Amino acid sequence: MDGETLYSIGDLARRTGLTVKTVRFYSDEGIVPPAGRSPSGYRLYGTDAVARLGLVRTLRELGVDLASIRKVVDREVSLPEVAAAHADALDVQIRVLRLRRAVLTAVAKRGSTPEELDLMHQLAKLSEAERRRLVDDFLGSVFDGLRDHPAFAAVVRSMTPELPESPEAEQVEAWVELAELFQDTDFRSTMRGMARDLATDRASGDATGLPRILADAVRAQVTPALTVGIDPASPEADPIVSALTAHYAHIVGLPDDPALQRRLAARLEGMDDPRRDRYLQLLAVINGWPAPESLAPPLAWIVRALRVRMP
Repeated sequence: MDGETLYSIGDLARRTGLTVKTVRFYSDEGIVPPAGRSPSGYRLYGTDAVARLGLVRTLRELGVDLASIRKVVDREVSLPEVAAAHADALDVQIRVLRLRRAVLTAVAKRGSTPEELDLMHQLAKLSEAERRRLVDDFLGSVFDGLRDHPAFAAVVRSMTPELPESPEAEQVEAWVELAELFQDTDFRSTMRGMARDLATDRASGDATGLPRILADAVRAQVTPALTVGIDPASPEADPIVSALTAHYAHIVGLPDDPALQRRLAARLEGMDDPRRDRYLQLLAVINGWPAPESLAPPLAWIVRALRVRMP
Protein backbone atom coordinates (compact mmCIF):
# COMPACT_ATOMS: atom_id res chain seq x y z
CA MET A 1 0.00 0.00 0.00
CA ASP A 2 3.09 2.25 -0.15
CA GLY A 3 2.25 5.59 -1.69
CA GLU A 4 -1.48 4.76 -2.06
CA THR A 5 -3.93 7.39 -0.91
CA LEU A 6 -6.18 6.01 1.80
CA TYR A 7 -9.47 7.44 2.99
CA SER A 8 -11.36 7.23 6.21
CA ILE A 9 -15.09 6.50 6.27
CA GLY A 10 -15.72 10.22 6.72
CA ASP A 11 -13.56 11.02 3.66
CA LEU A 12 -15.49 8.47 1.56
CA ALA A 13 -18.79 9.88 2.71
CA ARG A 14 -17.79 13.40 1.64
CA ARG A 15 -16.45 12.23 -1.72
CA THR A 16 -19.47 10.09 -2.62
CA GLY A 17 -22.29 12.12 -1.08
CA LEU A 18 -23.32 9.17 1.08
CA THR A 19 -23.74 9.27 4.83
CA VAL A 20 -21.11 7.83 7.15
CA LYS A 21 -23.71 5.33 8.34
CA THR A 22 -24.36 4.16 4.76
CA VAL A 23 -20.65 3.78 3.95
CA ARG A 24 -20.15 1.81 7.17
CA PHE A 25 -23.11 -0.43 6.28
CA TYR A 26 -21.68 -1.27 2.83
CA SER A 27 -18.32 -1.92 4.44
CA ASP A 28 -19.87 -4.23 7.04
CA GLU A 29 -21.67 -6.10 4.22
CA GLY A 30 -18.32 -6.71 2.50
CA ILE A 31 -19.32 -4.73 -0.59
CA VAL A 32 -16.66 -2.07 0.02
CA PRO A 33 -13.96 -3.79 2.11
CA PRO A 34 -11.29 -1.69 3.84
CA ALA A 35 -7.74 -1.69 2.45
CA GLY A 36 -6.26 -1.44 5.94
CA ARG A 37 -6.51 0.30 9.28
CA SER A 38 -5.03 3.39 10.86
CA PRO A 39 -2.66 3.14 13.86
CA SER A 40 -5.66 3.84 16.07
CA GLY A 41 -7.66 1.00 14.47
CA TYR A 42 -9.99 2.96 12.16
CA ARG A 43 -10.82 1.49 8.77
CA LEU A 44 -9.09 2.98 5.75
CA TYR A 45 -10.09 2.59 2.10
CA GLY A 46 -8.25 2.77 -1.20
CA THR A 47 -9.12 4.94 -4.19
CA ASP A 48 -11.06 2.07 -5.77
CA ALA A 49 -13.58 2.34 -2.91
CA VAL A 50 -14.78 5.67 -4.32
CA ALA A 51 -15.55 4.05 -7.70
CA ARG A 52 -17.17 1.03 -6.00
CA LEU A 53 -19.43 3.21 -3.90
CA GLY A 54 -20.42 5.23 -6.97
CA LEU A 55 -21.45 2.01 -8.75
CA VAL A 56 -23.23 0.70 -5.66
CA ARG A 57 -25.17 3.93 -5.24
CA THR A 58 -26.28 3.92 -8.89
CA LEU A 59 -27.37 0.29 -8.80
CA ARG A 60 -29.29 0.79 -5.56
CA GLU A 61 -31.10 3.80 -7.03
CA LEU A 62 -32.08 1.54 -9.95
CA GLY A 63 -33.52 -0.98 -7.50
CA VAL A 64 -30.84 -3.68 -7.73
CA ASP A 65 -30.65 -5.82 -4.59
CA LEU A 66 -27.53 -6.02 -2.41
CA ALA A 67 -26.84 -9.68 -3.20
CA SER A 68 -26.64 -8.89 -6.92
CA ILE A 69 -24.52 -5.81 -6.28
CA ARG A 70 -22.05 -7.87 -4.26
CA LYS A 71 -21.69 -10.31 -7.16
CA VAL A 72 -21.04 -7.45 -9.57
CA VAL A 73 -18.37 -5.73 -7.48
CA ASP A 74 -16.74 -9.10 -6.72
CA ARG A 75 -16.81 -9.88 -10.48
CA GLU A 76 -18.80 -13.09 -9.96
CA VAL A 77 -21.22 -11.88 -12.63
CA SER A 78 -20.94 -9.12 -15.19
CA LEU A 79 -22.74 -5.81 -14.90
CA PRO A 80 -24.65 -6.39 -18.20
CA GLU A 81 -25.95 -9.74 -16.90
CA VAL A 82 -27.29 -8.13 -13.72
CA ALA A 83 -28.72 -5.19 -15.66
CA ALA A 84 -30.57 -7.55 -18.04
CA ALA A 85 -32.01 -9.61 -15.19
CA HIS A 86 -33.26 -6.56 -13.35
CA ALA A 87 -34.65 -4.99 -16.52
CA ASP A 88 -36.73 -8.16 -17.02
CA ALA A 89 -37.92 -7.94 -13.41
CA LEU A 90 -38.88 -4.31 -13.91
CA ASP A 91 -40.88 -5.25 -17.02
CA VAL A 92 -42.97 -7.58 -14.87
CA GLN A 93 -43.44 -4.90 -12.22
CA ILE A 94 -44.43 -2.36 -14.85
CA ARG A 95 -47.09 -4.70 -16.28
CA VAL A 96 -48.47 -5.30 -12.79
CA LEU A 97 -48.54 -1.58 -12.06
CA ARG A 98 -50.32 -0.88 -15.35
CA LEU A 99 -52.96 -3.45 -14.47
CA ARG A 100 -53.47 -1.92 -11.05
CA ARG A 101 -53.62 1.61 -12.45
CA ALA A 102 -56.16 0.58 -15.10
CA VAL A 103 -58.42 -1.08 -12.52
CA LEU A 104 -58.24 1.86 -10.12
CA THR A 105 -58.85 4.35 -12.96
CA ALA A 106 -61.92 2.39 -14.08
CA VAL A 107 -63.22 2.21 -10.51
CA ALA A 108 -62.76 5.95 -10.06
CA LYS A 109 -64.56 6.73 -13.35
CA ARG A 110 -67.50 4.41 -12.71
CA GLY A 111 -67.94 4.82 -8.97
CA SER A 112 -67.78 1.03 -8.72
CA THR A 113 -68.93 -1.07 -5.78
CA PRO A 114 -66.47 -3.31 -3.89
CA GLU A 115 -67.91 -6.31 -5.77
CA GLU A 116 -67.30 -4.63 -9.15
CA LEU A 117 -63.78 -3.70 -8.04
CA ASP A 118 -63.04 -7.34 -7.23
CA LEU A 119 -64.43 -8.49 -10.59
CA MET A 120 -62.38 -5.93 -12.54
CA HIS A 121 -59.24 -6.88 -10.62
CA GLN A 122 -59.75 -10.56 -11.40
CA LEU A 123 -60.38 -9.83 -15.09
CA ALA A 124 -57.32 -7.58 -15.36
CA LYS A 125 -54.87 -10.14 -14.00
CA LEU A 126 -56.01 -13.08 -16.16
CA SER A 127 -53.17 -14.90 -17.89
CA GLU A 128 -52.95 -14.94 -21.69
CA ALA A 129 -54.37 -18.49 -21.76
CA GLU A 130 -57.25 -17.48 -19.47
CA ARG A 131 -58.00 -14.44 -21.63
CA ARG A 132 -58.00 -16.64 -24.72
CA ARG A 133 -60.49 -19.04 -23.13
CA LEU A 134 -62.78 -16.14 -22.22
CA VAL A 135 -62.65 -14.75 -25.77
CA ASP A 136 -63.15 -18.18 -27.35
CA ASP A 137 -66.12 -18.88 -25.09
CA PHE A 138 -67.79 -15.59 -26.05
CA LEU A 139 -67.18 -15.88 -29.79
CA GLY A 140 -68.09 -19.58 -29.75
CA SER A 141 -71.43 -18.66 -28.21
CA VAL A 142 -72.04 -15.80 -30.66
CA PHE A 143 -71.20 -17.84 -33.75
CA ASP A 144 -72.63 -21.15 -32.58
CA GLY A 145 -73.75 -23.18 -35.59
CA LEU A 146 -72.09 -20.83 -38.11
CA ARG A 147 -68.61 -22.36 -38.33
CA ASP A 148 -69.26 -23.73 -41.81
CA HIS A 149 -70.22 -20.33 -43.19
CA PRO A 150 -67.56 -19.01 -45.62
CA ALA A 151 -67.33 -15.70 -43.74
CA PHE A 152 -66.85 -17.33 -40.33
CA ALA A 153 -63.05 -17.22 -40.04
CA ALA A 154 -62.67 -13.64 -41.29
CA VAL A 155 -65.45 -12.27 -39.09
CA VAL A 156 -64.11 -14.03 -35.98
CA ARG A 157 -60.63 -12.60 -36.63
CA SER A 158 -62.12 -9.12 -36.99
CA MET A 159 -63.81 -9.48 -33.59
CA THR A 160 -60.93 -11.02 -31.62
CA PRO A 161 -59.08 -8.81 -29.09
CA GLU A 162 -55.30 -9.33 -28.87
CA LEU A 163 -53.93 -7.63 -25.76
CA PRO A 164 -50.21 -6.83 -26.34
CA GLU A 165 -47.55 -8.37 -24.12
CA SER A 166 -46.83 -4.94 -22.63
CA PRO A 167 -50.16 -3.10 -22.92
CA GLU A 168 -50.71 0.58 -22.28
CA ALA A 169 -52.99 1.53 -19.40
CA GLU A 170 -55.88 2.41 -21.73
CA GLN A 171 -55.59 -1.02 -23.41
CA VAL A 172 -55.83 -2.77 -20.06
CA GLU A 173 -58.83 -0.63 -19.10
CA ALA A 174 -60.47 -1.42 -22.45
CA TRP A 175 -59.80 -5.14 -21.93
CA VAL A 176 -61.48 -5.09 -18.51
CA GLU A 177 -64.58 -3.41 -19.93
CA LEU A 178 -64.67 -5.78 -22.91
CA ALA A 179 -64.30 -8.81 -20.63
CA GLU A 180 -67.31 -7.58 -18.67
CA LEU A 181 -69.28 -7.37 -21.93
CA PHE A 182 -68.30 -10.96 -22.70
CA GLN A 183 -70.14 -12.05 -19.55
CA ASP A 184 -73.30 -10.04 -20.27
CA THR A 185 -75.81 -12.74 -21.29
CA ASP A 186 -78.17 -10.24 -22.94
CA PHE A 187 -75.31 -8.84 -25.02
CA ARG A 188 -74.32 -12.37 -26.04
CA SER A 189 -77.87 -13.02 -27.18
CA THR A 190 -77.99 -9.77 -29.14
CA MET A 191 -74.66 -10.45 -30.85
CA ARG A 192 -75.75 -14.02 -31.64
CA GLY A 193 -78.81 -12.63 -33.41
CA MET A 194 -76.66 -10.19 -35.38
CA ALA A 195 -74.30 -13.02 -36.36
CA ARG A 196 -77.19 -15.10 -37.67
CA ASP A 197 -78.41 -12.10 -39.63
CA LEU A 198 -74.90 -11.71 -41.06
CA ALA A 199 -74.97 -15.35 -42.17
CA THR A 200 -78.01 -14.66 -44.38
CA ASP A 201 -77.06 -11.12 -45.41
CA ARG A 202 -74.47 -12.19 -47.97
CA ALA A 203 -75.51 -12.67 -51.57
CA SER A 204 -73.64 -14.84 -54.06
CA GLY A 205 -73.76 -12.04 -56.59
CA ASP A 206 -75.08 -8.48 -56.52
CA ALA A 207 -75.51 -6.21 -59.53
CA THR A 208 -76.08 -3.14 -57.33
CA GLY A 209 -72.40 -2.78 -56.54
CA LEU A 210 -73.22 -2.32 -52.84
CA PRO A 211 -71.24 -4.16 -50.15
CA ARG A 212 -72.65 -7.60 -49.42
CA ILE A 213 -72.84 -7.06 -45.67
CA LEU A 214 -75.93 -5.02 -44.84
CA ALA A 215 -74.22 -2.86 -42.19
CA ASP A 216 -71.48 -1.90 -44.64
CA ALA A 217 -74.07 -1.11 -47.29
CA VAL A 218 -75.94 1.17 -44.88
CA ARG A 219 -72.73 2.96 -43.93
CA ALA A 220 -71.64 3.39 -47.57
CA GLN A 221 -75.01 4.74 -48.74
CA VAL A 222 -76.17 6.79 -45.77
CA THR A 223 -72.93 8.45 -44.57
CA PRO A 224 -72.74 10.79 -47.60
CA ALA A 225 -76.38 11.76 -47.00
CA LEU A 226 -75.64 12.55 -43.38
CA THR A 227 -72.58 14.55 -44.38
CA VAL A 228 -74.56 16.87 -46.66
CA GLY A 229 -77.55 16.99 -44.29
CA ILE A 230 -80.22 15.25 -46.35
CA ASP A 231 -83.46 14.86 -44.37
CA PRO A 232 -84.47 11.17 -44.31
CA ALA A 233 -88.11 12.21 -44.92
CA SER A 234 -87.26 14.36 -47.96
CA PRO A 235 -87.50 13.35 -51.64
CA GLU A 236 -83.69 13.57 -51.84
CA ALA A 237 -83.56 10.46 -49.65
CA ASP A 238 -85.67 8.37 -52.06
CA PRO A 239 -82.76 7.04 -54.20
CA ILE A 240 -80.87 5.93 -51.08
CA VAL A 241 -83.87 4.11 -49.66
CA SER A 242 -84.59 2.48 -53.03
CA ALA A 243 -80.99 1.31 -53.43
CA LEU A 244 -80.90 -0.27 -49.97
CA THR A 245 -84.29 -1.97 -50.21
CA ALA A 246 -83.36 -3.36 -53.62
CA HIS A 247 -80.05 -4.59 -52.18
CA TYR A 248 -81.79 -6.26 -49.25
CA ALA A 249 -84.42 -7.81 -51.51
CA HIS A 250 -81.63 -9.35 -53.58
CA ILE A 251 -79.91 -10.71 -50.46
CA VAL A 252 -82.98 -12.39 -49.00
CA GLY A 253 -84.57 -13.34 -52.31
CA LEU A 254 -87.88 -11.56 -51.67
CA PRO A 255 -89.87 -8.93 -53.60
CA ASP A 256 -89.01 -5.29 -52.90
CA ASP A 257 -92.40 -4.39 -51.41
CA PRO A 258 -93.79 -2.79 -48.20
CA ALA A 259 -93.47 -6.09 -46.31
CA LEU A 260 -89.77 -6.22 -47.13
CA GLN A 261 -89.34 -2.58 -46.06
CA ARG A 262 -90.92 -3.37 -42.69
CA ARG A 263 -88.67 -6.40 -42.32
CA LEU A 264 -85.59 -4.35 -43.19
CA ALA A 265 -86.53 -1.57 -40.75
CA ALA A 266 -86.97 -4.11 -37.94
CA ARG A 267 -83.69 -5.75 -38.86
CA LEU A 268 -81.80 -2.45 -38.77
CA GLU A 269 -83.42 -1.44 -35.47
CA GLY A 270 -82.14 -4.69 -34.00
CA MET A 271 -78.63 -3.83 -35.16
CA ASP A 272 -78.75 -0.44 -33.46
CA ASP A 273 -77.42 -1.58 -30.08
CA PRO A 274 -74.96 0.87 -28.44
CA ARG A 275 -73.11 -2.09 -26.92
CA ARG A 276 -72.15 -3.24 -30.42
CA ASP A 277 -70.53 0.10 -31.13
CA ARG A 278 -68.82 0.01 -27.75
CA TYR A 279 -67.46 -3.48 -28.46
CA LEU A 280 -65.87 -2.28 -31.68
CA GLN A 281 -64.46 0.82 -30.01
CA LEU A 282 -62.86 -1.22 -27.22
CA LEU A 283 -61.57 -3.75 -29.75
CA ALA A 284 -59.85 -0.97 -31.68
CA VAL A 285 -58.14 0.33 -28.52
CA ILE A 286 -56.91 -3.13 -27.48
CA ASN A 287 -55.67 -4.10 -30.96
CA GLY A 288 -54.25 -0.69 -31.82
CA TRP A 289 -56.62 -0.24 -34.75
CA PRO A 290 -58.04 3.09 -35.97
CA ALA A 291 -61.15 4.12 -34.03
CA PRO A 292 -64.25 2.93 -35.92
CA GLU A 293 -67.03 5.28 -36.91
CA SER A 294 -70.26 4.68 -35.05
CA LEU A 295 -72.96 2.90 -37.06
CA ALA A 296 -75.70 4.42 -34.87
CA PRO A 297 -76.27 7.67 -36.89
CA PRO A 298 -76.59 5.90 -40.30
CA LEU A 299 -78.87 3.26 -38.77
CA ALA A 300 -81.13 5.88 -37.15
CA TRP A 301 -81.28 7.81 -40.44
CA ILE A 302 -82.24 4.86 -42.64
CA VAL A 303 -84.77 3.45 -40.14
CA ARG A 304 -86.55 6.82 -40.04
CA ALA A 305 -86.39 7.04 -43.83
CA LEU A 306 -88.00 3.61 -44.10
CA ARG A 307 -90.65 4.26 -41.45
CA VAL A 308 -91.88 7.53 -42.94
CA ARG A 309 -92.42 5.81 -46.31
CA MET A 310 -94.42 2.89 -44.97
CA PRO A 311 -98.19 2.81 -45.71
